[in-house]
Amino acid sequence: MYTAKGQLDRNALIRQYQPLVRKLAFHMMAKLPANVEVDDLIQVGLIGLTEALSRFEATQGVQFETFATQRIRGAMLDELREYDWVSRSTRKSQRDIEESMRRLEHRLGRSPLESEIAADMGISLEDYQSMLTKVRGSQLVYLEDMTNNSDDEDGFLDRHMGDPNADPVNILSDQRLRQALVEAIKNLPEREQHIMSLYYEQDMNLKEIAAVLKVTESRVCQLHSQSIARLRTKMRSH
Repeated sequence: MYTAKGQLDRNALIRQYQPLVRKLAFHMMAKLPANVEVDDLIQVGLIGLTEALSRFEATQGVQFETFATQRIRGAMLDELREYDWVSRSTRKSQRDIEESMRRLEHRLGRSPLESEIAADMGISLEDYQSMLTKVRGSQLVYLEDMTNNSDDEDGFLDRHMGDPNADPVNILSDQRLRQALVEAIKNLPEREQHIMSLYYEQDMNLKEIAAVLKVTESRVCQLHSQSIARLRTKMRSH
């Protein structure tokens, strides 16, 4: 897309890719606390898009949308990491949920039900579900840091797995981590597996998933938070 003078029309490209910025912002909201405004993410994402336009080179052999997606997401993550946007009480609630899950899984030999987790924590089911909604922002680091990086086109695992000169010990460790995560996801309750698939594989946001499952967006948020808590509990040893 070029101007009459044969120069790249940056303004036209920014308009063209604004929907991509919005899509990424709404998709990321599932991992963020309620006090984060989606409009703020969109503004930061537009800065990432502008940077992508400045740095993209077609000779790199990568499609612009792929390159821009990494830059936009990276800009959003960098902005979020500069602020302590999760309170101490929220982090404590996250730890309490994961500790309860760990105890119950050891005792029951399976993934515990929501009602069982609530009972173990000594709170009502309603209070537990409310807690799930509040803790969603304390879960950002684990999945994002492992799968995306603002300066690299590939994820953490793919960078190391794809390097033929990498340390064999590191390669083996990455393979085990990948396999452990796959197994952990397979052991999630069926409904939570479905939500993870829709969110991470089909790139749907919470509102879209809620429409598919015929539940509220808030309920999808709770189940997503619970899924991540289960995975964090299982993956701590790795």
